[in-house]
Amino acid sequence: MTDTPPRRIGLFAATAVLFALAGAGGGWWYANQRATGTTGEDAQLEASLASAGISGKERAAIESLVRNYILENPEVLPEAMDRLQAREAQARIGPMRGALETPFPGAVLGNPTGKVTLVEFTDFACGYCRQSVKALETLVAQNPDLRVVVRELPIIAPESAPAARMALAAAAQGKYPAFHKAMFSGARPSDASIAAAASAAGVDMASATTFAARPDVENELKRNLELARQLGINGTPAWIIGGRIISGAVPPEELQSAIDQARKG
Repeated sequence: MTDTPPRRIGLFAATAVLFALAGAGGGWWYANQRATGTTGEDAQLEASLASAGISGKERAAIESLVRNYILENPEVLPEAMDRLQAREAQARIGPMRGALETPFPGAVLGNPTGKVTLVEFTDFACGYCRQSVKALETLVAQNPDLRVVVRELPIIAPESAPAARMALAAAAQGKYPAFHKAMFSGARPSDASIAAAASAAGVDMASATTFAARPDVENELKRNLELARQLGINGTPAWIIGGRIISGAVPPEELQSAIDQARKG
């Protein structure tokens, strides 16, 4: 370090700050990749450093500065990890966007042809999903271009799956929004509460019962479970908007901010 000119030290310090604040978690990420032997990323980094004209000695200086910066400013790590998780989410969502945003026919809230799509993974037995209903209604009212694709993810209770099947049967009759609201307004899922919600929504029960037993309904639930698995979603509610995955019952302001950002592209 003593033989490094002051001008280059400034460059290295700036680079260290950039690494530390970058979405990859800075020196922690690089050290972790080297420790785990991720040769693909190493090769890419080596090529980038070489193209920038950075020698091995200079790289060692950068690594030292990155390490020291993080040790002196550990508060940057949560921010860096948040950015890393956001980038990873974007990478996962990209190839899956078409599947995520293509609803089971009729399983949509808000504007069915809206230009902004919010995907919700939900379970009728989920208390936090129930808490989110009013916030979602507010968002739909305030955003006339919002299309909410609801993906039934019945994972909490044995009664979740029958409720999800009936919801999809209601969707086939054009009654999904009404059933969704009635189901979350009533008691926890049970044969009685499902029947009551279907009746309140004006669902033809004979037709719906037959429809709910169809293979394509079961396949939809399996597809949703697989989509959730690929995205690392293991609870409800979970929201997909733009390139973000948002977990849990979050303030409507957070979802509105994500909607605004997605609208801007």
